[in-house]
Amino acid sequence: MKILINGGGPAGLFGALLLKKRCPAWEFHLTERHAAQDTFGWGVVLSEDALEAIGDQDADLAAALAPLLHHWDTIEIRRNTEVVRSSGHDFYAISRYQLLQQLQDLCESAGVIFHWQQAVTDPVQMAISMQADLLIGADGLYSAVRQQLQSAFQPRQTQGKTRFVWLGTSLPLDSFLFSFVETEHGWIQAHAYRHHKNGDGVCATWIVEMPEIVWEQGGWASMQTEESLNRLEALFARDLQGHSLYAQHQQQRGSVQWMQFPQLFCQRWQTEVQADGRLLSVVLVGDAAHTAHFSIGSGTRLAMDDMAELVLQLCASDPRNLSSALQQYEKIRQTGFLRYQSAARNSMNWFEHAGRYQRLPMWQMAYSLLTRSQRIQHDNLALRDPALVTTVEQQIALQSEIECSGVSRISPALTPFRLRELHLKNRIVVSPMAQYQAQNGIAGDYHLMHYLSRAMGGAGLMMTEMTAVSADARITPACTGLYNDEQLAAWRRITDAVHRHSDARIGIQLGHAGAKGACHVPWEGEDLPLGEDGWPLIAASETVWRKGVSVKAEQITFSQMQLVKQAFVEAAQRAVCAGFDWLELHCAHGYLLSGFLSPLTNHRDDGYGGSTEARCRFPLEVFAAVRAVWPAHLPVSVRISAHDWLEGGMTPEMATEIALRFREAGADLIDCSSGQVHSDQQPVYGRMYQTPFADQIRQEAGIATMAVGAITSLDQVNTIIAAGRADLCAIGRPHLVNPNWTLHQLAQAGITGQWPLSWQAGERQLRQQLQTSKENP
Repeated sequence: MKILINGGGPAGLFGALLLKKRCPAWEFHLTERHAAQDTFGWGVVLSEDALEAIGDQDADLAAALAPLLHHWDTIEIRRNTEVVRSSGHDFYAISRYQLLQQLQDLCESAGVIFHWQQAVTDPVQMAISMQADLLIGADGLYSAVRQQLQSAFQPRQTQGKTRFVWLGTSLPLDSFLFSFVETEHGWIQAHAYRHHKNGDGVCATWIVEMPEIVWEQGGWASMQTEESLNRLEALFARDLQGHSLYAQHQQQRGSVQWMQFPQLFCQRWQTEVQADGRLLSVVLVGDAAHTAHFSIGSGTRLAMDDMAELVLQLCASDPRNLSSALQQYEKIRQTGFLRYQSAARNSMNWFEHAGRYQRLPMWQMAYSLLTRSQRIQHDNLALRDPALVTTVEQQIALQSEIECSGVSRISPALTPFRLRELHLKNRIVVSPMAQYQAQNGIAGDYHLMHYLSRAMGGAGLMMTEMTAVSADARITPACTGLYNDEQLAAWRRITDAVHRHSDARIGIQLGHAGAKGACHVPWEGEDLPLGEDGWPLIAASETVWRKGVSVKAEQITFSQMQLVKQAFVEAAQRAVCAGFDWLELHCAHGYLLSGFLSPLTNHRDDGYGGSTEARCRFPLEVFAAVRAVWPAHLPVSVRISAHDWLEGGMTPEMATEIALRFREAGADLIDCSSGQVHSDQQPVYGRMYQTPFADQIRQEAGIATMAVGAITSLDQVNTIIAAGRADLCAIGRPHLVNPNWTLHQLAQAGITGQWPLSWQAGERQLRQQLQTSKENP
């Protein structure tokens, strides 16, 4: 078989080396538009796992790299004159030039045929002309292979929100450095690490990054190279200690090139081309197929992992059936990349908005940075750097007014939280979850069992399902309500039981289904209308929730708005009598009040539509009326959809403005959900995928937040609370599976003394089982 690899970077060379060694009878050609000695970029960061993977693939390469690697285990975070050092982060770096040199030497010894300084504008034709069976596009972000066949690969590309420049310095750093410097236009940060083991010449990478607005207002676009470097040296003078910055190798000032990070992902990574009577298989690897933000340091590692998997599939397959091998490669590597893509997106988002985190105490800003990607969480960081985590835990405890002297570890999730005069024993909330078990809106024995069991399960706050403020505000006939005294009495029975048998607090979520009402329960048909048993639907604007299925909702009139507002007021008054500790106004998920907030569902031309301020007007009027009758010493929260996941809809920036307006109206906390506003939504799911919304709103709107969505462990809750991303964490489906989820999480973490007295015999047995499992995995 004959293979053409276009691109002489680490991925292309690594693939050529592995393939030639495993299949020496095959013919390999590698083309590169630059000379062999040319290189771009400064250093390459590799984790211990990455080095082990390289060693597993090729022991000769691992041995050649070993003496050239610079190792560090400390990350130093500086903010002006403040410093936090964190240890236990084992990483290695090597200059890109040295990495390429070693790969080139090994490839040449193996018999790879090089074509240096050959710019290939038509890689498909070149592959066809040399009668290649396979063309591998390892030609990076500006891949000629991808561009030539973009209709097959279907690339999607967006630009990052910051400007950055990749520089070098002669400063021999002893740790990975993140440095944040405040300027008159905003914050500028440096990512720096030593990549050359020797101390002579340029031995460290120095990446400078700043938001686009800081770059524009600071005049960086119009600066000449010398002025840019001089100014950067002055900004980071404390860090550089008299050393210079360089834009090119060999200690040359070079040319400063400010860039925006390109986020690229191809829907397909392999295809086939028929030309001149031949079938050519084509595949992409590395940055030609995908990119991951430089702040997670995995670009080269991901590209080499791609190549390793491609080699595995090619060598294990029949050369006459390349398509099957390439499809398997694509399936495996796309799945693997999605984990990194999520981490890279989180990390990139943190640095794009680094300025918001400078309001945090230094210890918390550092913790937030270290856990930004979600790859490192609380427990893992405690293993790496127990001293730092102990400091963080004690600071969180002090904020919660806990006496922590003599206590080694304090779980942030278990610190108490106070809102107005309500005290919660911990930061875990049983999320509102619709049960569809009511009759005539009355919460019965099922609800007593459901809510009491979860209140006894260890959470600090138990929230009810969305409870309708009128009969025509229900989603289904099986939804709970609070619009008559019989329903009030039923709820009082539940709140009394929760208060009598647990130390949890219980809150009620009030809402109006709007356009999503008058449906069958979900297991009879998702969003299936009731038909003649239904009731008229109202919404912010005339709309149909799910086209072809749902019933049309009419635009709510001003007089109807007053009736709805009064219904919320009367429900809130009944909630007081029912003994609830907390009230939440449901303004999310496409229900009536949410419909006013989202530009996708509000098309009004009166004073309640148009600008964000106008779209907020009716929900704020309802909120003010509810707040006026709710006890002043008890909190009111608002649940919003912070992202509609659809172009033209709610954005996190809009949601932050809305949260600020609710805060000014007297709201105590924003419960940050997303989506379910439009049936065409395209959410990007993942663990804790909605937590960034709670983080942004908390930092920028200055209000307490609740994170919700795919939070599934105590470790995740600890991380969210310790990083200051939210004040509370709502856990939904895990509590459906296990009412005692919180207690079980505590037992697994070795935390005792939280179980009800009558259950402590079971707790002891559970601890014994967990200990046995730990000792005998």
